[in-house]
Amino acid sequence: MSADLAPHFPPRRARVHEACGPGMTGFAAMLAAQLEGPVLWIREYWRPEALNPLGLSDILDPSRLLVAQVKDQTDALAVAEEALRDGSLKLVVAELGEPLGLTPGRRLQLAAKDGRSTGLCLISEGNGSNAAETRWRCTPTFDPEGLDSTLQHWDLIKNKSGTLGFWHVRWDREAHRETHRLRVVSAPGERPGAAHATG
Repeated sequence: MSADLAPHFPPRRARVHEACGPGMTGFAAMLAAQLEGPVLWIREYWRPEALNPLGLSDILDPSRLLVAQVKDQTDALAVAEEALRDGSLKLVVAELGEPLGLTPGRRLQLAAKDGRSTGLCLISEGNGSNAAETRWRCTPTFDPEGLDSTLQHWDLIKNKSGTLGFWHVRWDREAHRETHRLRVVSAPGERPGAAHATG
């Protein structure tokens, strides 16, 4: 496990990043909790799964979440580009169902730079853009003690700055309002009592 998450998370401002994997929604919520102000979350209206802001309330105040339902990925990218360029929002999250080409990826990067906003594209594995600043693979992790439903394994699998790594993190419900920080924890099998708990 990499020692220090702080140089990597929250990801660099004024850039667009990507997250994939079954824990990517949690990653986006935890990133939003690190930043201030409203968050724009863009998704295609026809998707069968729904985004329930109340379901994220242990991590993120639902009143901070603005959800934009769009027709398709073309509209999603247009809305994301305008929101990033405007600079009024610290974070713009876009759920993308199709591969993101280099040109649209660069347009998002330029918009984020102009507006000094952070962009996060939630993508399917393998659908990322070469223009992304970083790419994270996010996976929920089983807690052998059954006490922590927020435990995640995050792999930094692309980083234009060159440093990759992985971390086990959890959201501290008690301390998050004061610290707005994640806790980096040992892998489940490395924790004291793990052998007893799984034996």
